[in-house]
Order: sequence, then C-alpha cells, then structure tokens
Amino acid sequence: MLILTRKKNESINIGDSIEISVIEIKGDQVKIGINAPKEIKVYRKEVYLAIQEENKEALKTSIELPKLDDFFLNKDN
Repeated sequence: MLILTRKKNESINIGDSIEISVIEIKGDQVKIGINAPKEIKVYRKEVYLAIQEENKEALKTSIELPKLDDFFLNKDN
C-alpha cells in the first residue's frame, strides 16, 4: 500500500487519467474529489462490497428454464 500525505487543494494522479484531490478537511473527515474517465467505475468501499455480495447471492440462485429442444420439437409447423 502506498501512503501519501496531501493538504487541502493538493492532488495525486494515478496513471494518466485519474486524479484524486483533497477538497476539504473538517475534523476527522476528508472530502475528496475523483476525476476519472466514465468507463472507470468508482465506488465507496462499502457499496463495492455490497455489490460483490449481491453478485455472489445471484450466483446461488437457480432458475429452471425449459429445454430449447423441447420447445422446438413440440412446436406445430
């Protein structure tokens, strides 16, 4: 893990296309701004973990689908 110290209005760059800026510091909270291309998904960690959990649960769900060969064989021509 890389640890950097930044002050208000200072930034860091990740590669050529992502910039993270310190916008405000108030007490024990830091407000950051993230400038990234639209194709880069940015989530708060708790949201990201919730999405991952939902995806895991969705994989456990089984849906009974009719066999396609039965559909085509029983179809009146």
